[in-house]
Order: sequence, then structure tokens, then C-alpha cells
Amino acid sequence: MDELRPPASNIPEYTVSEISGAVKRTLEGAFGRIRVRGEITELKRYPSGHIYLSLKDEGGKLAAVVWKGHVPRLGLEPENGVEVIAQGKLTAYGDRSTYQLIVERMEYAGAGALLARIEMLRLRLAAEGLFDAAQKQRLPLLPEVVGVVSSESGAVIQDIRTTIARRFPRRILLWPVPVQGEGAAAKIAEAIRGFDALPVGGAVPRPDVLIVARGGGSLEDLMAFNEEVVVRAVVACSIPLISAVGHETDTTLIDFAADRRAPTPTAAAEMAVPARVELLADLQHKAARLSGALNRLLQECRLGLQRAERGLPDLPGLLGQARQRLDERMTRLLLALPNLVAARRAALVNVERHLPAPGVMIAARRAALSLATARLFGAVRHALAMRAALGARVLPRLTAAPLRSRLREARARLEGLAGRLESVSHKAVLARGYAAVFDARGAPLTTAKAVRPGQKLRIDFSDGAVAAVAARGDKRQADLPL
Repeated sequence: MDELRPPASNIPEYTVSEISGAVKRTLEGAFGRIRVRGEITELKRYPSGHIYLSLKDEGGKLAAVVWKGHVPRLGLEPENGVEVIAQGKLTAYGDRSTYQLIVERMEYAGAGALLARIEMLRLRLAAEGLFDAAQKQRLPLLPEVVGVVSSESGAVIQDIRTTIARRFPRRILLWPVPVQGEGAAAKIAEAIRGFDALPVGGAVPRPDVLIVARGGGSLEDLMAFNEEVVVRAVVACSIPLISAVGHETDTTLIDFAADRRAPTPTAAAEMAVPARVELLADLQHKAARLSGALNRLLQECRLGLQRAERGLPDLPGLLGQARQRLDERMTRLLLALPNLVAARRAALVNVERHLPAPGVMIAARRAALSLATARLFGAVRHALAMRAALGARVLPRLTAAPLRSRLREARARLEGLAGRLESVSHKAVLARGYAAVFDARGAPLTTAKAVRPGQKLRIDFSDGAVAAVAARGDKRQADLPL
């Protein structure tokens, strides 16, 4: 029996609970209450109200928890990528053999390193115009081939295949790439450039639309889609591209560069292809609308023709009426010509009856002419006699002295008026060395302002007129030399 006993040892023996308790006491005793600076990542809120997160820096990561009772007094709203200083106590969690920080207070320590790097890159690329809306391409209505850049394993590609098969089956061309880890960004950019380099009509069909997809994850897991090489590959791609990275709340730089952003891979597949049922329903609806429009147009044309038919006159009836009126006019014309000739003949006969005999008219005219001749000769002889008598009376008066006296008075008065007229005439002024200026129409110009440069003038002197042209310039008369 002694041979079955295990050999004695001086190494102490502990249970798992004892070790966990000792580690916990050691951690809590060695550190007590501490302040830890790090960047928040892997933030999760549970329905219980507790918040689980991790604090990380360049060299490590520390798990942390905020109990429900400390959340209202935490001091800020924790978010992924925010660098904070957390205050609490360090403890161990024996069930998982991990240690964690029980956070009681938080304060901002500055922008997170990852988010700050992403934001700086976003601002630099936006300044280059890589995110301009004018560069966005329209998605095709019904692509023949859908290219997918994603991991070949996982639920993402299955969701895309299932959605496309359900909506409108299309050919799917997968370019498998790692979606996280070292070298993932280069592989994703290479896949996008590879799809874009495929020739049209080649052995490998060229996609009509691309989907770059990945499931949800932490900020570190999605960093491959925030790299500059991926963003530039998306901008340079000539194929319309849809980004579907992470969940709806996740935003990466590829979302700004893509032509369309989908909140999930399933939504990206719905954007890429339309629903067959919806297309058929839309076609049926448009066909029904087109048929109804054609029927309405035909009905309107038919009604218009009916209205035009009612407005047209009865052509046979109009022709019969015209023929009847023509017959009536012909009958009246045949009767009117003999009646007109008879009426004119009766009028001529009536005039003939009232006309005197030609011999009587000639004798009366001859008698009247003889009487007028006799009166004319008598009037001439009387006028000659009157003129002779008048000459006999006036001639002696013309030679009398009063007539000569009146002539002298009239001559003196005429000479006085001539002298006065000569004194007010402008010719006397011109004789003293002055001149009169007239424009081309003969109107007098009395001021220098009335004369325009280059205007044609006429200058009158006492002995004649001279043509002139006004000189150009702004000098006034006062400035001219005397």
C-alpha cells in the first residue's frame, strides 16, 4: 500500500480559485486606484446598461468595463477612436483568466490616434478633389456582370449571391482578397485595378459594376479601407463602384470615394441589380399607361372628326341651291334685256318730243349773237370817248405848279427815309472794320459758344463775303492772341 502513494513534494499546491484570488489581490494591492491613458476601441453597450471596451496604445491593449451605476457619472460619452484618460481600479476576472480596469471616471486626452490619422488623410484627399460629386458615375440599370471584391469565406459573399439571385440573377465575378491585417489594403487596391484593367469582350468578362464589401468590425479591423492606396484605386476606377464596408454606422474613406455607398453588403447587392418583379410591374404599369394614352388620343381624334363632320356643309344640297339660283338669274337676265331696251327707247322718244326744231334753234342763236355784237361795239366806242375826255382834263393838271411842288416834297421825304435806313443798316457797321458771322444756312451766330469745331461759316465784310471753317480745340476767345 505504501508503494501506491505519490512521492512527497515541498512545492505548494493551490486550487484554481486560490490562484485567481491571489492574482486579484496582488493586482488590486499593487496598483490600487490608477489613471490609464489610451484610445477607446471595441466599445460595446449591453442591454444591462454596462459598457465594455478596450484601451489601447502603440504597445498593448487593456480590457475595461464601466458598470451601469458609474455610466451617469462617467463625465463623457465614450466613443471608438477617442483617446481618453480613464480613472478606476485594476482587477482580475478569474472566470476567463483576464485582468481588466473597472472605470469610474473618464476625461478626454485628445483625438484618437487612428481617427486623427484618418481625418487628416480625408482632409488631404478632399483638398485634391477626390471626393467631388462631379466625379461620381451612375450605376447601370441592369448589369450583365457584377464584380465583387471581398473575402471568399464568410457571410458577405453569400449575402450578395443570395440577394442577386433573388432579385435578378446575374453573373457574379469574385476577386478574393483579405479584408483586414497586414497587406490587405494593397490586395484590395490591386483587385480594383485588376477588374478595371479587364478588356471588353475578353476571356474574362469585364464587370459592369463593382461591389467592395466587408462585414462589421472594430476600427482597427476596417483600417484597410481607410488607406490612401485603396481610395486612389477607387477614384481611378472607370467601373461604377459601390462600397459596402462594415455596418450602417461604420464610415470609412472608401465610402467618400465610391460612386455609391451602401450601409450593408445586402443593400449593395440591391443597389447593383433591380428586382425582376419590380421591373416587370413597372413595365406592365408603363404599358398600361401607354395603352390608355393611345386610347385617349384615338378617342379625342375620333371626337374631333365627328365635330368636324357635323360642321361641314351639305355639299349636294349647296350645289342644288346654287344651280337653282343660277337658273333664276338666267331667267331674270333674259327678261331684263328686252325690258331695258324698251325703257331706253321710250326715254329717247320722250326726249325727242320735247326738243325744238333745229331751224328755230339756229335762228334764235343767230339773233342773240347779232345783239351781243352790237352791244360790244357800242361799249368800245363809249370807252374810247371816256378815255379821250379824261385825258383832256388831266393833261393840263400835270403841267401845273402844284404837281411839281408835290413831287419835290415826296423826293425830300424819300431822301430822309433813305438816310435813316442807311444809319441803322449793318453795312455801315461793317464799313468801320467789323464783320458778321453766319452758319451754313444763313442764320447769324452772335456768341462763340454757338460755334462748333469744324462747322462751316460765312463771314460778311463791307465789301463781300468769305467762307470759313471753325478751328478745332478747347481754347476760348479770351485765350486767343489779339
